[in-house]
Amino acid sequence: MTAIRVLLVDDHLVVRRGLRALLGTQPGIEVVGEAASGEEALALVPELQPAVVVMDLAMGAGMDGIEAIRQLRASNPQQAILVFTTYDSDADIVRAVDAGAMGYLLKDAAPGEIFAAVRGAVEGKSVMSPPVASRLFQQLRNPGEILTPREAELLSLLTEGLSNRELGKRLFISEATVKTHLAHIYGKLGVDTRAAAIATAIRREGMR
Repeated sequence: MTAIRVLLVDDHLVVRRGLRALLGTQPGIEVVGEAASGEEALALVPELQPAVVVMDLAMGAGMDGIEAIRQLRASNPQQAILVFTTYDSDADIVRAVDAGAMGYLLKDAAPGEIFAAVRGAVEGKSVMSPPVASRLFQQLRNPGEILTPREAELLSLLTEGLSNRELGKRLFISEATVKTHLAHIYGKLGVDTRAAAIATAIRREGMR
């Protein structure tokens, strides 16, 4: 039986070595290489031709995992990619799936989950950690639930062009609290600018 060839992509050496050792205990799974960045992964995949790429999301100042997944899938739509990360926000999960990840595992996943995900990916199965699967299902069933009621209210007010100070006065909260809410909103929506958040708010209003 041909072993499942796996490429590990994570900027932390300890994580790569630990995962390599864990996968090495399984017959039929062979770690053929390691990459510390998205750029390195893109260079190694054509050379090593792994059946499965196990990808972290955040990897320092270079290309992040989402973009690496997107580019790998663009060059080879059949490439199986599993996310293996500590990030479990709704926005991260949805972005990874949208980019083409076949599975999404958290780094506290049990060894059996990891082995099953690698083997399942080769068979075209999507495997996710139970908490991730639950959150993704909830997100797809009702996208509005991604934000708390207060965050949804603040997002709606952004379309009025209010400053942080004005937002604070309107909601009877401090500017610091406004900034905290905005940071959470940006993270959940997968945006990093006020303009992008406003565009999302307008789009949501249009879908109602």
